[in-house]
Amino acid sequence: MNHTSLHIGAEREKIADTVLMPGDPMRSRFIAEHYLEHAELVSNVRGIHGYTGTYRGKRVTVMASGMGMPSMGIYSYELYHFYGVDAIIRIGSAGALADGLRLRDLVIGMGACTDGNYAEQFRLRGAFAPIADYGIVRRAQELCAEKKIPHRVGNLLSSDIFYDDGENLAKWRDLGVLAVEM
Repeated sequence: MNHTSLHIGAEREKIADTVLMPGDPMRSRFIAEHYLEHAELVSNVRGIHGYTGTYRGKRVTVMASGMGMPSMGIYSYELYHFYGVDAIIRIGSAGALADGLRLRDLVIGMGACTDGNYAEQFRLRGAFAPIADYGIVRRAQELCAEKKIPHRVGNLLSSDIFYDDGENLAKWRDLGVLAVEM
């Protein structure tokens, strides 16, 4: 087998150009079984399931990222650098911070804040503020409007802390952050 990375046990051609990434491996399996046609398990290293199939005629991979920024950092790096993917779309659950967000409302992340130190590896002066591809954000917003799906677009907090105190999260909310995820 011609594996091209340490943490993803798939041959390069088995990974689609677009990858959906929930955190939970069971969620990637659920999506593959319920939404993809001809889904094939292409990677199962360390229990992180990756499936490739088609959705409405488009080839898509759905692969778990595991929990937290270090895990997401490993998988996203390998997907971009060793598999040449065009887009990774992080999907999954988040905790609402903004008033008015309800269970199952869709939050489309335009930017990401963090309380972690993941970006320190780049040794940049100042802070790095990653933003999403505007074309993907715009298209997601258009589809939500067409289908009347309740949604909000804005900043998310990617946190290293699952059980955070209310005071800290209130500060992020006051800065306009919509939701928190790991």
